[in-house]
Amino acid sequence: MDMHRHLRHSATLLALVLIAGCTASPISSSSSSSSSSFSSVESPPSSPTVVASTLSIPWSIAFLPDGDLLVTERPGTLKRIGANQGQHAINGVHHIGEGGLLGITLHPEFEENGWLYLYLTSNDGGTVHNRVERYTYQNDELTARIVILDQIPGSLFHDGGALAFGPDGLLYITTGDAQKEQNAQNTASLAGKILRVHDDGSIPNDNPFGNPVYSYGHRNPQGLAWDDDGNLWATEHGRSGVLSGFDELNRIEKGGNYGWPEIQGDETREGMIAPVLHSGNSDTWAPASATYHDGSIFFGGLRGEALYEVELNGTPALKTHLKGTYGRIRAVTVNLDGTLLMTTSNTDGRGSPESSDDRIIRVDPATLD
Repeated sequence: MDMHRHLRHSATLLALVLIAGCTASPISSSSSSSSSSFSSVESPPSSPTVVASTLSIPWSIAFLPDGDLLVTERPGTLKRIGANQGQHAINGVHHIGEGGLLGITLHPEFEENGWLYLYLTSNDGGTVHNRVERYTYQNDELTARIVILDQIPGSLFHDGGALAFGPDGLLYITTGDAQKEQNAQNTASLAGKILRVHDDGSIPNDNPFGNPVYSYGHRNPQGLAWDDDGNLWATEHGRSGVLSGFDELNRIEKGGNYGWPEIQGDETREGMIAPVLHSGNSDTWAPASATYHDGSIFFGGLRGEALYEVELNGTPALKTHLKGTYGRIRAVTVNLDGTLLMTTSNTDGRGSPESSDDRIIRVDPATLD
């Protein structure tokens, strides 16, 4: 999702390894192996290619400067995939429902400071919360853990979880309403929001409400992306259950109220912002990510079981790719060579996993219909 960061690195082709899982290691150590075999893809594939398999509910991807991947797994493991392999068990993760180890992002100056950020669900004395932690990641070790934002309301469902640094160098965070709808309309609550903080968790002077809240009225946003003009876009889960539908793509404005739970779909109300695009009341995307590439926002669909694309030139229009091919699709991000990487989420209890699930799949957007 951090497209501005990808452009800072050279277009080195990404080497990825088919992995079969390994034993979790303590947070301060890594189970790297210099003898791991891996295959380097020298050119964009003519069809989607599975590049990693047997993952456990992968949620988010970050790119290391050497092209290796860091992948969060919701049960609480951070895995490194590529020429160097390893994994870390993240302490304090409470894997419950949609909660667990969720978003990951690297600091824009990661090569200098080694700062890595994680969003995770915790159980604090019987109360479920979400928080953002910062680590130093060097020599395949995680050290210097600091909690930079805590006490984000959590729940079995609607935990948000995306992290991304914007073009302004600030950290943006999506949070869900934690199954309490009115949290979203309360600007004093951190639930149902897009938050913005400095890299140490402090509050920018120009935040609209004097706290971490950047925008509000969100139900369960899980994707952040910036276009070439610096506009922020977010994907958001609409209502669920029997009344499933009205998933959203929103263009985010500072201080904007995006209406949940007061409006949805094409409904309008003074002081509230309707989505740029929504799925309607008879379709469900369950959008689980967002990334910008060549004039389009791409995002994964969980219940929709597809890779979705919204072209932003002119009137935004939705395209559906790979419908039903790989099951539930969560993370979608732009690879260093301009292809897309997407993860499946078939082992999360809601899918129909194959023996190789969950997977990371490489797709050349130029080959999509």
